Amino acid sequence: MSADEGEDPPKKVLKKKKKKLKPLIVEEPKPANGSSSGPKVAAPIAKNDEPKEEPAPDPEAPEHDKPMTFWEHLEELRSRIIRSAVFFLVAFGVCWWQRIKILNWVGKPFCAAWVSQHVDGDCTLNFGAPQAAFMSYVKLCALGGLVLAAPVVFYQLWGFIAPGLYQREKKYVYPFVFSSTGLFVGGGWFAYRAAFPITFGYFLGMSGKGDGAESIKVSPVITMDAYIDFVTQMLFGFGLIFEIPIVLSFLALVGVVNHKMLIRFSRYYILVAFIAAAILTPPDWTSQLAMAVPACVLYGISIGLVYLMQKKAPE
Repeated sequence: MSADEGEDPPKKVLKKKKKKLKPLIVEEPKPANGSSSGPKVAAPIAKNDEPKEEPAPDPEAPEHDKPMTFWEHLEELRSRIIRSAVFFLVAFGVCWWQRIKILNWVGKPFCAAWVSQHVDGDCTLNFGAPQAAFMSYVKLCALGGLVLAAPVVFYQLWGFIAPGLYQREKKYVYPFVFSSTGLFVGGGWFAYRAAFPITFGYFLGMSGKGDGAESIKVSPVITMDAYIDFVTQMLFGFGLIFEIPIVLSFLALVGVVNHKMLIRFSRYYILVAFIAAAILTPPDWTSQLAMAVPACVLYGISIGLVYLMQKKAPE
């Protein structure tokens, strides 16, 4: 026996051949005369050949949901600023026509404090330069024009924002316009009726003459432009503070904030309110309290409004 005969024959490596799928052949029945048209290959069945259904449009989606370019947004903003400016100029002209009456109305709290603090002489506003009185009237009429034009300004502002809002949010546009105007004017009225008497009484109370023959007499010499600047700062500051419920309600409507966030932030808001009051009011504690305390109260009211208007989480 040879060595080759004792060894096992080599094993062949079996490779599995991939079976090629043959096309499906459908044989048609032969006609009676024996002729045949030959086999026909069935067409391959396409997968996912069913037409896709387009999603139904969201009825709550914004109207005319068409993307705008940056320049189109600027053009829209420009047109709304022009409309607001035109109405403001008209309101400014009306206020200029009645500027004397407006000055007398704005000066009533000052003159009342003048009398209550027993300041000598008549209630007087002075001007120290030839053009000072004219510029003071311009500032006063600009303030009055802004108040008269507030409904149009707020409407143009909300009109610029409205195209990006959903249908359920658009129904709040007009209430927001009227409430924004009312709160802005209400803030100025609160300053006129509450903050002005306290502030003027506190400042004018520092005038007078001390006891003794050699004491110095302190007399107020209030210039017209300084008084108009003071009044404008106070009225505008209180008007902005009273807009807090509107701003927070709008942010809740679009889903930016909720009542839990505002409650957690309340301790920081109190600090911010007093800092803002120190910036927007004269440097005396009476006017700062007159602004900071209503701001904190309005924040508490805003939490309730946000709870009612915020987007509800899906259950």
